[in-house]
Amino acid sequence: MPPRRVLHIIDSLHLGGAQEVVLNLATCGGTRFQHEVAAMHGRGIYWDRLRQAGVKVHSLSPHKFLPFYLASILWRILGDRPDVLHCHLIPSNIIAKPIGALLRVPVVINHDHTNDTRREQSALLRGLDRFSNRFATHIVAVSTSCREFLIRRESIAPQDVTLVRNAIDLTRFSPGDSGRSEARAHLGLPDSKPIVAGVGRLNPQKNFSLFLEIAAHLVSRFPDIHFILAGDGPEERRLRDKASELGIGHCVTFLGYVADARQVYQAADVLLMPSCYEGLPMTLLESMAMGLPVVASKLDGIAEVIEDGCEGFLVPPEDASLFVERTATLLRDDALAKRIAMNARAKIEAQFSVERMTSAVEEIYNRFLR
Repeated sequence: MPPRRVLHIIDSLHLGGAQEVVLNLATCGGTRFQHEVAAMHGRGIYWDRLRQAGVKVHSLSPHKFLPFYLASILWRILGDRPDVLHCHLIPSNIIAKPIGALLRVPVVINHDHTNDTRREQSALLRGLDRFSNRFATHIVAVSTSCREFLIRRESIAPQDVTLVRNAIDLTRFSPGDSGRSEARAHLGLPDSKPIVAGVGRLNPQKNFSLFLEIAAHLVSRFPDIHFILAGDGPEERRLRDKASELGIGHCVTFLGYVADARQVYQAADVLLMPSCYEGLPMTLLESMAMGLPVVASKLDGIAEVIEDGCEGFLVPPEDASLFVERTATLLRDDALAKRIAMNARAKIEAQFSVERMTSAVEEIYNRFLR
């Protein structure tokens, strides 16, 4: 029997955790499914990564403000005749699902990646999301909090939402791949200084503005400390200006997009994640797998992975002083940092392998295709 065809539609292929999930689903599963990926607009970092992995990729419009994708989605589905239409992120969920249902795609999946505050705060957006969910055969939620939001706030029946947590390739993200000195040399970072890292798209969600405020307080305690931000995005200029205004521009390195994030995790001593909202961030799972201690906002999926003080530290969002204290504790107590890193790696190995995730998603495909 030939493999069943899966068409993933996502708003863009720029840097993001949802894009990494799509890459894993398209490349790490079995042979029963053949995957293609369509970005609603543009190309982005994951365009090349998917093509290099042998996945066919499409761009449905050259720009997000040129809504050619309204027609392109229709023609893409008619041309590919997929067995499964798998929609990721809000624009795809709202636009592509109804089109897929109209064209009688056998299975339409909605993948809910995050508790976006826009959906919580906007009755219109929440209403559109709730309406479009009527066209989904089934919904995948990446965290318990995402699933509960859909049930509680969007009135989705519990049996129509399955929890499938994000996962990573443990053979790729391993703490034993290479040494810290080599990673720092490759990234042009000081070899002997403590380094605190932030990883992710430079946008308001990740709250790197607070990261810099925390950094300014840590400089007064650790004069030789250094900070790195790995990622690009719309806030880069503003963040660079803020680092200068805080007087820490000399000890903050903006790395831009780093193709191999493992080098960042290897180079750093602590990962700092002061996000405003999250689903289940891939950066969290990757850093834990790499044995890098994490200090993160106590949010949604993050709090479902980390037990405070065991696999990392959890801090209420916006509590800058506690972020400073927890980060300082890890920098000062090497034995504690190593113990937390070991606990984190063990949890990822036990619960967050990419094989577990792809198998769970393929079982959902099969259940409804049958």
